[in-house]
Amino acid sequence: MNTEEVIAYLNDHPEVAEQILTEVQLPDPHDGRAISIGERQVIALRDKVKLLEVKLSQLVHFGEENDAITDKLHRLTLAMMMARSLPGLFNAVHFNLREDFAVPHTAMRVWGLKGHDSLVECSAVDAAATEYAAGLTHPICGADAPESVRALFGDSAAHLRSFALIPLRAEQMGGILALASEDAERFYAEMGTLYLQRLGELLSIAITRVA
Repeated sequence: MNTEEVIAYLNDHPEVAEQILTEVQLPDPHDGRAISIGERQVIALRDKVKLLEVKLSQLVHFGEENDAITDKLHRLTLAMMMARSLPGLFNAVHFNLREDFAVPHTAMRVWGLKGHDSLVECSAVDAAATEYAAGLTHPICGADAPESVRALFGDSAAHLRSFALIPLRAEQMGGILALASEDAERFYAEMGTLYLQRLGELLSIAITRVA
């Protein structure tokens, strides 16, 4: 008999199917003891429920994390909107990233603006850094950063183990916002960059507004 014939026979003889469910023994998937098919089905359903509960818990956790990040980005956006000068804007960004996002090291360089050479963020940078930033189409994260970008962190550069590099771009302005940490897992290559992308876009527009 093939599979279809067996199924058809059991459908025509439900008493046989019931007997199979109660009498045929299968190994328990957890401890190997012999159990009935019915018990095996119950265990399988319980395992599926547990797996779904774990997945649901993960979704809730990710949702809560995203909500928290959204709230922080909203506060940073408000701070940028309230800034009335370029120094005030830069200070707000550094402060919020440090205090609200707990980013231990931030560095920013912007070029293409006139009349702000006295600001650290507008000071001259290595041509390699400007070329690197110009080539970024989106934020990147990971353990590596070009030496020209590492140099922006000064004496702290030697101790940094992970980076998030965000291009800044609007009209004639270009730049880069670099975040870094001594923790090698803080900014890892596989992490999402949606919020970093939004931060870069918001900051770029804010800079051109007050420059």
